[in-house]
Amino acid sequence: MIDNIHWLGHDTFKIDGEKIIYTDPFKIKKQDSADIILITHEHYDHCSPEDIKKVQGPDTVIVSTPDCTGKLSGKVKTVKPGDRITVKGIEIEAVPSYNTNKQFHTKDRNWVGYLFTVNSRRIYIAGDTDYIPEMKNIKADIALLPVSGTYVMTADEAVQAALDIKPDIAIPMHYNSIVGTDKDAKKFAEGLKGKIEVRILKEE
Repeated sequence: MIDNIHWLGHDTFKIDGEKIIYTDPFKIKKQDSADIILITHEHYDHCSPEDIKKVQGPDTVIVSTPDCTGKLSGKVKTVKPGDRITVKGIEIEAVPSYNTNKQFHTKDRNWVGYLFTVNSRRIYIAGDTDYIPEMKNIKADIALLPVSGTYVMTADEAVQAALDIKPDIAIPMHYNSIVGTDKDAKKFAEGLKGKIEVRILKEE
């Protein structure tokens, strides 16, 4: 399953399964046609209309928070934390994603991460979040976690998050684009050595 997950930089992943799913398309290099696009919140590096258009076909369904809808066109479904929907046979759950000790992503905005199942594997993309108590209730086989600090949790905090979630595989994200470097990804991997398998994906 891990071979079906392609990191395109920042928080953008292309996941090939029963359906083609993109998360937070940003700085997209080539045209594609997604079945589903998941948008975690309305910041420009997550809800980028020009990048979304590069992977949006006539039948693509976009799942996003309500504050993105003004920037989007086509088939859009809005969610808030706690919502569960099924899109094209894929079960999707929106979960809380927020900062605890900074003001970039406050809880009252109802921004989200997502849990969704592809090829019988449950994938969690955390969105722009700190290490939050709700992570103790998240069950996922694969966890995509931000590691860069500044706007999101640090590598050390992401280690704590992974230990709560207990995925089979953890994949670092949110580095090498706006903030964060390979060092953050490596620090995250070091912190989980012998506990949880970490895959640092090569940016495609």
